Parts: sequence; structure tokens; C-alpha cells
Amino acid sequence: MSLLRKWNRIWTLDGETRLLFAEAYLYLGWARILLFFPFSRIAFTLGAHMKETPTVASVEEARVARRISAAVQCVSRHTFWESKCFVRAISCQRMLRRRGISSTLYLGTGRDESGGLAAHAWLRSGALYVSGREEMHRFTVVGTFADSNHNS
Repeated sequence: MSLLRKWNRIWTLDGETRLLFAEAYLYLGWARILLFFPFSRIAFTLGAHMKETPTVASVEEARVARRISAAVQCVSRHTFWESKCFVRAISCQRMLRRRGISSTLYLGTGRDESGGLAAHAWLRSGALYVSGREEMHRFTVVGTFADSNHNS
């Protein structure tokens, strides 16, 4: 799809969705920049290490989490930088945090198709897997980060 067609398509969306897409784009860029730092320098910003948040959420929190998930998934396909699982998970986590919604970031390791070591990140809010759910079953959890930073 040409850039002009993408631009026109964005303007057909309602204002709230456009703002959500813009926020997702900014957080994806910010999370991508974080990859230039050693993990030990950013780990403390991800939440409480080896803790998890509750698997229950209100109907409204689940609705917001689904919208954020869809926005980050859509926007991540159109960034000019690579927006893989860890970048998407951090972006969703920050967007949820901004709204006072708890989440747990999971880091896992496993084997890829050629037998080499592979890593994956995914995010859960309540019972909903907000990002990375497609491949999480292939990985063993090696770390969790509970972000229960509520604004209320």
C-alpha cells in the first residue's frame, strides 16, 4: 500500500483511534531505543521482578487492553524500525500503565526451528494476553515483571 493511501486511511479513523495509533507509534519508538541499553539498566522499569499481577480485570480494563493490543499490533507492522515481541510488549505495558491498568511482562526462552536458542516476550493484563500470545506456548518462562502501577 502506498504511503498516500496509508495516510488517507488513517484520516478515515475516528479521532480517538488516531490518537491511540500515534501513542502506539511513539511508545514503539521509545521501546526500540531501550534495546540499545543493557537489560540490567532497564529491568527495574519493567515492574516487580518474578511477581505476577492478578488474572482478573474489570470489563472496562479488558476493553481498553484489547484496543491497545490491536493498535500496537497494527502500528508495529508499519514502523521503519524493527518492532518485535519485546518492543511490542513494552509498548503495551507503558500504554496500560498510563491508564492505571496492571500487567505482567513475561520473558521466555526456547528453541527455534533450527535448534538454536530463541527468546520471546509477551504481556498479560488480567486474563487477556495483550501481546505475544501467538508464540508463547513454545517458550519456558524465565522471568516475569509485575507492573501494578495504578493511577487511582
